[in-house]
Amino acid sequence: MFDHIGIVVSNLSKSRELYTRVLEPLGFRLLEDHSQQEGEGWLVYGAGAAAPFFVVAAGRPSFWSNEHRTGRSPIHCAFAAKSQESVNKFHELGLVSGATDNGAPGDRGRGYYAAYLLDLDGNNIEAGCRHTSHESLGA
Repeated sequence: MFDHIGIVVSNLSKSRELYTRVLEPLGFRLLEDHSQQEGEGWLVYGAGAAAPFFVVAAGRPSFWSNEHRTGRSPIHCAFAAKSQESVNKFHELGLVSGATDNGAPGDRGRGYYAAYLLDLDGNNIEAGCRHTSHESLGA
């Protein structure tokens, strides 16, 4: 459905460290680094050259009005994981990179296993995988 989605962060350098770590176990890597010395710019993460991809930006986007601020209205973004192990690693690496626990890895019902973190600006990021049977979750 989406070609790409992006968020705006207050510190691109710290967010680069966090997102590079938590997205790696999910099969995403930093594809493009358009950061600037003034702390502005953007990063593009994805699995390859084709969409979909995820953009992390800092600075003031041109379409923002005066009342817009980073993290003023946090978003929820869920990333597809290939396994429970990758969900667990996402959560573990996020915690050691400065994210806050917002839901430990676990079964969320109906064959969905997920973990939740709050990034450095309060955005709720999630990694989850779906299974065709509850038995694959150990239920």
